[in-house]
Amino acid sequence: MMDPRILDRFRAIVGGDGLLTEPEQLRTYECDGLTNFRVLPSAVVLPTTTEQVQATVRVCHEAHIPFVARGSGTGLSGGALPIEHGIVISLARMVRILEVDIPNARVVVEPGVLNLSVTEAVAPAYFYAPDPSSQQVCSIGGNVAENSGGAHCLKYGFTTTHVLGLEVVLPDGSLVHLGGTTLDRPGYDLCGVFVGSEGTLGIATKVILRVVRRPALIQTLLAAFNSTNEAGAAVSGIIAAGVLPAAIEMMDNLAIQAAEAAVHANYPDCGGLLLVELDGPAAEVAALMTQVRAICTSCGAWELRVAQSEEERAAVWKGRKAAFAAMGRISPNYIVQDGVIPRTALPEVMSEIARLSGQAGLRVANVFHAGDGNLHPLVLYDARIEGQERRAERLAFSILELCVKAGGSITGEHGVGEEKKAFMSVMFAEPDLDTMQRVRCAFDPERLSNPTKVFPRPRLCAEKPGPYQPHPLETAGIAQLF
Repeated sequence: MMDPRILDRFRAIVGGDGLLTEPEQLRTYECDGLTNFRVLPSAVVLPTTTEQVQATVRVCHEAHIPFVARGSGTGLSGGALPIEHGIVISLARMVRILEVDIPNARVVVEPGVLNLSVTEAVAPAYFYAPDPSSQQVCSIGGNVAENSGGAHCLKYGFTTTHVLGLEVVLPDGSLVHLGGTTLDRPGYDLCGVFVGSEGTLGIATKVILRVVRRPALIQTLLAAFNSTNEAGAAVSGIIAAGVLPAAIEMMDNLAIQAAEAAVHANYPDCGGLLLVELDGPAAEVAALMTQVRAICTSCGAWELRVAQSEEERAAVWKGRKAAFAAMGRISPNYIVQDGVIPRTALPEVMSEIARLSGQAGLRVANVFHAGDGNLHPLVLYDARIEGQERRAERLAFSILELCVKAGGSITGEHGVGEEKKAFMSVMFAEPDLDTMQRVRCAFDPERLSNPTKVFPRPRLCAEKPGPYQPHPLETAGIAQLF
């Protein structure tokens, strides 16, 4: 139970309707899109301005209260999971688009602005390129925290490529500005350090984004193959030929079944489906499409279909973007994983996933950003059957280990958060982790900003070598710290 005096201070900052303390209200914030982990926060604060965020964080700093920043809560790694005895600072009310600067191809937004709203603000001449499948509901602040990707990041780059500057409230309540112009600046790229830091370095309250001119022509090809191995060979062939599509997405048969049941995208019933999108000048797109079609055919594609209208193209993408949620059509429960492998390792990795799936006695649906090797295997299970959930978790983690062994990564865009922090030591040696934690300590020496995430054993700032020293929050109730 949080000290009433502290709650009164929060209430004075954001008003009565900006502070949530009732258990039924707090339940909404007990997890993000990864529902396996749940923690009830002591309170939720909903600021509407940078000044209110600053004042809230200052109270936390003075009272040594841990806090977690939260956007739309669509994250899939437990990054917005509350901290026991801590508060959630929800940025859902900070939804203003502050500036649309088309001559300089940039937009300034608050962190609660939805991803798709940025494109809508600059349409039809421009668009915001990073496009997670949840772009209709995920917020820019969350995208910044996780360095979110999306289908079109193969050509246009992830969130970090499109963040020009940030206004950030540090964990002591001070305000700093990182980056901020379209020009290179001397000194360290602190903006780049902050993007993808998963809320462990502070809270972004203003984001300057780069937007991109919409190409003259966009064409989307659907190619059906008998297997994901054939589809993977086509992906390698396309990239090897020097073609850089805006997007290359792959789905296996299970993913196709789910998408068809959910949104009726008119996908062919096949073992492996590729969506290849090309954009640019009309003559260039026409030439490249001829080349891509020939490569797909040579790799075994038995159906090639180019969307003939914007409506048809939207329907094709609707099936892909609905794939995660659509799994509920074919399985009562599932785990969404996120790993990265080299493109050349795709056939071997897919075969090994199939072997692991059979060994565990559980189905795995595969849908992923094939162009940059970002896999999203979905492990299907039924929590009502005793032992299946644990088997599903073990299988999901075995797939992550497989990705690392193939020369890849434990995450491509969903982040480490709570779910994958134990796997950081699979990828990094202790000196590497120590260096990263020193960066974290430079921003947050009191370890208050999302303190238990990302690292398997968060080090205390200025910690001496030797046995593990627990953080005070791990051994004392929050009231004992006042």
